[in-house]
Amino acid sequence: MFAAVVLAVAVVVVAAYSSTNESTTTNGNANRQATTNAASAPYDLQFIDTMSVHHRSAVDMAKMAELKTQNDELKAFARKIVEDQNREIAQMKQWRDSWYPGKPQAINMEMPGMNDSMKGMDMRKMETASGKEFDLMFIDMMTPHHEGAVTMAQEALTKAEHTEIKQLSEGIIKAQESEIKKMQTWKSEWSKTKLARTRRSSSSRTDR
Repeated sequence: MFAAVVLAVAVVVVAAYSSTNESTTTNGNANRQATTNAASAPYDLQFIDTMSVHHRSAVDMAKMAELKTQNDELKAFARKIVEDQNREIAQMKQWRDSWYPGKPQAINMEMPGMNDSMKGMDMRKMETASGKEFDLMFIDMMTPHHEGAVTMAQEALTKAEHTEIKQLSEGIIKAQESEIKKMQTWKSEWSKTKLARTRRSSSSRTDR
């Protein structure tokens, strides 16, 4: 089942980039390609296409978390990411169809926050992890991914032409900064729990 999830990631990303020819490969993920001359496209089109790709990668990670985590809080958190970001992807698609019908893809991996936030993602590594290790790995990957989205959205507040893009960006900043804080709190709490269990296990083996 998890292999199918990874395959879905590759299908989504490759399909989004089908008209491009510049690529980089990151930690076992599907090739991520920047559309040729994307930077010359209207900024709002770049934002829509690039943020949509960014959102899809978050959705893919969150779907895996829904399947693998045994933590009810994290499962609900991942489900909300899927719902929120799929909704925003659909909204951006409507704007694209209305504002830029027939325009070629403008995926700009050099937009501030985009490339760096994707570097740490490793779906294959997530696939092999389990338990608390998986939960902490998800947080370690999703936190910088969210930080990248916030950076992209902050730039859009000053560069976007359409009010709708600015309003979406405000929502992304508010929601994802809140989620970043939540993940940081969980990491602190769960890391301590994991360390305590490791120490108890080590002490038990020593006593024997």
